[in-house]
Amino acid sequence: MGSTTGAGAGAAAAAGTANNIFWHECPVGRADRQRLLKQKGCVVWITGLSGSGKSTLACTLGRELHSRRKLAYVLDGDNLRHGLNKDLAFSAQDRTENIRRVGEVAKLFADAGLICIASLISPYRRDRDSCRALLPDASFIEVFLNMPLEVCESRDPKGLYKLARAGKIKGFTGIDDPYEPPLNCEIEIKQEEGSCPSPSAMAGQVVSYLEEKGFLED
Repeated sequence: MGSTTGAGAGAAAAAGTANNIFWHECPVGRADRQRLLKQKGCVVWITGLSGSGKSTLACTLGRELHSRRKLAYVLDGDNLRHGLNKDLAFSAQDRTENIRRVGEVAKLFADAGLICIASLISPYRRDRDSCRALLPDASFIEVFLNMPLEVCESRDPKGLYKLARAGKIKGFTGIDDPYEPPLNCEIEIKQEEGSCPSPSAMAGQVVSYLEEKGFLED
């Protein structure tokens, strides 16, 4: 790997770019790993308001895939802020960087042949679209948990809506910061006759899609 030195290095770092960096190809590729795992790598990106059930769906889906002997890994937005994204807050710029980092990690998991389940509010459409653009073919599967704000707020598992309504949290998605719903998601999950689907039913819907599109093929 090449490097920059002196003032040029500082300028490149300030601009967020790197010079003299080259991609190194390895003899074992994505197709080889997929054959070994008997599945196709992809990213299942679960988006929705806080309290919509993203983490619950992600963990239930991961368990279902595990029971089918399929290798999956969950990237949970809150969990990632304990490590990879611990230096980020919740400004628009930090939210964008948060999603960019997760998108790049998810891309690596998919390239390794895993079914990567990313569970994040990811409120901005452009950021989710940027993650989609990282993946080849139809390997980015956007799952929109389209639950009404009042339902999410009534659940309020972490007490965040209450704090946001009291003005103790600023820039909270759905209250004083926007959530931009997907325009062309692969899967939309919403209430049926006023009732929310069970976690197993939601996971089953995603598994059916993965089966239909050949991601779980032996």
